Amino acid sequence: MGVTVLRDMPAVGSNLHDHFNTYLSWRCAKPVTLNDLENSWPRKILAAAQYGLMRKGPMAGSGVHAGLFTRSDPRLERPDLQINLLEWSTLERTKDRVIPHPFPGFTLSPVHLRPDGRGTVRLASPDPLAPPAISFDFLRTEYDMRAILTGIRLIRKIAAQPALRPYIVEEMAPGPAVTSDAELAEFVRQTGVSNHHPSSSCAMGTGPNSVVDPRLRVHGIAGLRVADASIMPQVVAGNTNAPSIMIGEKAAAMILQDAA
Repeated sequence: MGVTVLRDMPAVGSNLHDHFNTYLSWRCAKPVTLNDLENSWPRKILAAAQYGLMRKGPMAGSGVHAGLFTRSDPRLERPDLQINLLEWSTLERTKDRVIPHPFPGFTLSPVHLRPDGRGTVRLASPDPLAPPAISFDFLRTEYDMRAILTGIRLIRKIAAQPALRPYIVEEMAPGPAVTSDAELAEFVRQTGVSNHHPSSSCAMGTGPNSVVDPRLRVHGIAGLRVADASIMPQVVAGNTNAPSIMIGEKAAAMILQDAA
């Protein structure tokens, strides 16, 4: 069945969207960040006890406590950038963990919410346990890069505000010497990553570029539906968790309606 679906429905695995982002980090002047928690065993033990006994404390949150939505161009009708404040800074990422700096730090991340880039997710092997071949095709257009660069410059303006001045020792990444568009674009190419919001590879619609119909039924296959972020024709301009929950609840309601 899978081979037939892919041959007859080229839209399966196409139209892959994801939000794209990079990270700017600062050394913090005060020991108030999650770096300080991770680098202190007594504080980690206390945080674990707080969460285990009362579901409170730093382990009860994500460490992303503030953000904003804005436009990379004032002529846009809706925001296309999300700025997140992360309560830590990263020295190294491995396949197992994120290693923070051995001193206080925080991060501001510009996220591009409406990318032009469209990627694919394909079978890489007949082996069902083999990882798929995924290509997001980030930074496909000039607009994709321009939006991220606008986000970086806005973040630097935020970091320069009087309210944050007492907390900042120095900008660590990309560093104050990196200022031109060309330098910042190279920084983006070297450090940009997925924002972990993949969607749209089984897009909802009625035409040849869709996979499921408006009731989430896979075209041409009775009894099969898709109910996750992959059915979005276009990734939402924000986090995908709540919309995915809504998709699941709506799918459940439609299945019950059809069964009745």
